[in-house]
Amino acid sequence: MARPGYLLSPWPWRSAGYLLTGVVTGVLVLVGLVTAVAVGGVLALALVGLPLLCAAALAGVPVARLERLRLRLVDRDPAYDLHRPPAAPGLRAWLTTRVRERATWRELGHALLCAGLLWPVDALALTVALLLPLGTAATPLLMATAGDGREAKVLKLWTVTTWPTAFGVAVLGLLLTALGAYLLGVAAGARAGLTRLLIAPRDGDLGARVVELARSRVRLVDAFEAERRRIERDLHDGAQQRLVALTMTLGLARLDAPPGPLADQLAKAHEEAGKALQELRELVHGIHPKVLADYGLEAAVADAADRSAVPVDVELELPGRLPRAVEAAAYFVVCEALANVAKHSGARRARVSGGHRDGRLFLEVSDDGRGGARAGAGAGAGAGPEAGAGSGLVGLADRVSVLDGRLSLSSPAGGPTLLRVEIPCAPCELTDPSA
Repeated sequence: MARPGYLLSPWPWRSAGYLLTGVVTGVLVLVGLVTAVAVGGVLALALVGLPLLCAAALAGVPVARLERLRLRLVDRDPAYDLHRPPAAPGLRAWLTTRVRERATWRELGHALLCAGLLWPVDALALTVALLLPLGTAATPLLMATAGDGREAKVLKLWTVTTWPTAFGVAVLGLLLTALGAYLLGVAAGARAGLTRLLIAPRDGDLGARVVELARSRVRLVDAFEAERRRIERDLHDGAQQRLVALTMTLGLARLDAPPGPLADQLAKAHEEAGKALQELRELVHGIHPKVLADYGLEAAVADAADRSAVPVDVELELPGRLPRAVEAAAYFVVCEALANVAKHSGARRARVSGGHRDGRLFLEVSDDGRGGARAGAGAGAGAGPEAGAGSGLVGLADRVSVLDGRLSLSSPAGGPTLLRVEIPCAPCELTDPSA
């Protein structure tokens, strides 16, 4: 409303539409509630009216849903539904959930307020701010039509008998219409604010929703990690053992076979089985390395450093085991960063350091490469200017954020590159990572 173009914008008309639909909604809610309570009260003795009384008690739910839709006329911010989904399908579960919610009774109070007080106020605001000014501005038209050019009644209060007076009253009506546009905005804004106070989420409700979302994200991460461990265990104990047995059988058959085409085919089959076994071991190690599950983050990082193509110095001191989700996220960040160092940085040496202090796990991966890494193109140590999209740690950064952690990257042109990870966590008691 403070903008200069407010009068020429759609907002005055949207405010008028919001108030007009409020009048219609209020009248319908009033008629519906009175009818349901009256009929239900009469028929309650025969138990037939109980469903009507129940419907009257829950009338606030559909009214609030309609109000959230109407709020879009005058408010850009969406109004979210406060209700939780029922624990089970069916009408009984839905009724049980709604009756136990505070939001249901708050919405019923809003419906009663709409039916008894708000719609008359909306009608009064529309009359004073829109209908009366427009009726005044239409004085010349009334004089030319209904008054035969001789006189016109202005708002049924006084009579105008000359054209100059009629046009003067019309100018006054236009000025009152402009003023009424602001009054409409004030009335619609106050009405929308009251509606939000009653049926939209309060700060406590939003805080509870944020906490529940954070917990659900953590539960999803834990479920994902459990599934990774199950797949790793099944591959390690099932397919990998069968390939080992197959490789041994082919090796024995190769030794017993006489020289010739059959021996050559057995040799090729033995080599292919060995390659398949090696690839499966690498796949199992990448899904969830056994050293991480058995010995913790320190041993897993040291193992990743030993397997790196670039020499890596490790300085990592931890006070025991950490939660499994934290260990897994930190480990895969380190692995991805070292992979980027080997692929893109041109570094001669890398370093992994970190520890646990002040309730947080700190990890740093640095290298002496060319630098120029970009977060969007890799977000990983040593990603390099030529690293393409998807070559770094964008997905792992999201995974760290699920744990309320932070991943930051510093990589000026010419190096060095430094990747830093911080994850809040506490050491597990009795070195139990499932705590």
